[in-house]
Amino acid sequence: MSREKWDYLAGEHRLTDIGQAVIFIVFAGVWIPDFFLEYSNFLNQYMPLAVKLPVGILLLVLAGYMARTGLSIVFGKNAQTTGVIRKSVFNFVRHPIYLSEIILYSGLLIMNLSMAAMAVWIIGILFLHYMSRHEEKLLLAKYGKEYEEYRKDVPMWFPRLIR
Repeated sequence: MSREKWDYLAGEHRLTDIGQAVIFIVFAGVWIPDFFLEYSNFLNQYMPLAVKLPVGILLLVLAGYMARTGLSIVFGKNAQTTGVIRKSVFNFVRHPIYLSEIILYSGLLIMNLSMAAMAVWIIGILFLHYMSRHEEKLLLAKYGKEYEEYRKDVPMWFPRLIR
């Protein structure tokens, strides 16, 4: 795929993709064994499976919807190629794709309350926050006042309940 096709994007930190892959591998490498070996999931006894499973599945579905919608808006065949994206999930939070990743890990954590995986989850949140701050600097440099207005209107992580 040619580089010119993605020129409308402001860019990302060079470690974003590898960092996300490492976090996924470490999270899975901690969460899956803890599911079977139960070395740090002692909190599971305090939350019944009848609560954990539906809440976890709901979060996984929400994460999938946000990721699919956000990625299709940015990279799909009808991708917006100029200006700041303000439609759909980008109208509620500035980083819906990263937020979907956080929600995905949250759903898995609800289903198996692993303290070891929770530590990786926290590191992942810090990493994604750092990456999104870096991207915001690039977006501000590329789109200037338009992106500054977007930042004022749309929260970074937590959607506003009242607009």
